[in-house]
Amino acid sequence: MSVERFLRMKRRSLGPFISATFAMTIDGKITTKNFSPVDFTSRADKLHLWQQRAMADAVVVGYSTLKHDNVRLGLPAELRQERIQSGKTAAPLRVIVSNSGKIDHRLKIFESDLSPILIFATTQMSEKLQEVLGNKATLHLSESKSVDLNAMVRTLARKYRVGKLACEGGARLFRSFVDLGLIDQLNLTIAPYLFGGRDAPTLTGLSRTFLAQSLLFRLTKMRVVGEECFLTYRRKSRAAVKERGNNI
Repeated sequence: MSVERFLRMKRRSLGPFISATFAMTIDGKITTKNFSPVDFTSRADKLHLWQQRAMADAVVVGYSTLKHDNVRLGLPAELRQERIQSGKTAAPLRVIVSNSGKIDHRLKIFESDLSPILIFATTQMSEKLQEVLGNKATLHLSESKSVDLNAMVRTLARKYRVGKLACEGGARLFRSFVDLGLIDQLNLTIAPYLFGGRDAPTLTGLSRTFLAQSLLFRLTKMRVVGEECFLTYRRKSRAAVKERGNNI
């Protein structure tokens, strides 16, 4: 058994399979410079997002994205029914990540009981807010300045039996997962728009720094619906990246 395969198997025993789903413009933008919600994709893309969410045991989102989009992270009735028929809960667990812990308890996600809500934050969250949110969600607070994502995914796997985790943004959370080498699959929808502007974020946000190490993905599926292209990529091993580099 190769070292790379051993490490992959070891990580699988500690954490879930993580997929990320994004829609972006032809020039790679996922939103505007104001990070405001922009509806630039079709109904087919919305259904695609719901389908990816329905296949997961939990869906995770960064608080900034949740605040801007103000969504419940639910599923249409037919997808909930499909999950129930397959022996699953009606909807995946909903996971919120916030380093500051300053979370608005009036958001729509807290008004619905579609599925349990888990919040991974830090002890920067005020005691008063802890009391309020504790009635709406299960809190996992660390004493560090930021959420330890490695520890979080291990907790999801061990305590909540999450085998597949769906990341729905935002760019900062995705970049953090990428930096830790935790992304296994990437689902991209290419929409027929150009936004332009250096201040509008791409998949990995606005950071001017390169990734610590390039990641190589393998295209496993492609389909065109109307004017949009749906792509599915699976991450390749570091050995494959090194071999490809040697051949360039």
